[in-house]
Amino acid sequence: MKKNYETVFILTPVLSDIQMKDAVLKFIKVITDNEGEIINEESWGLKKLAYPIQHKSTGFYHLLEFKADPSLISKLEIEFKREEKVMRFLTVAIDKHALIYNERRRNGAFKKKETKEEVAK
Repeated sequence: MKKNYETVFILTPVLSDIQMKDAVLKFIKVITDNEGEIINEESWGLKKLAYPIQHKSTGFYHLLEFKADPSLISKLEIEFKREEKVMRFLTVAIDKHALIYNERRRNGAFKKKETKEEVAK
């Protein structure tokens, strides 16, 4: 029985664009090779951290939403721990309410609406 999961991980800010994309593809490959299905992938870019991690104050945030067998999570987290480019990661199971929220967020339901003054400019 496949469950829905969401994982967010932070990559070290000293990576080039190519290195960052390679790291993300590595984790996507772990999921797909173990019969998981990627639902959504988002790169949130370089963000300031709430506190320093490994003497760094920024990091590249990345989100993956996927469906997978629960046994895959331990394999995925082992890969996160092995990869020195990953500073932090968190994987959570998604319930039906979060699924609905994520679907609406992907479709732009929560984007700020323009006011009449902004449109007139």
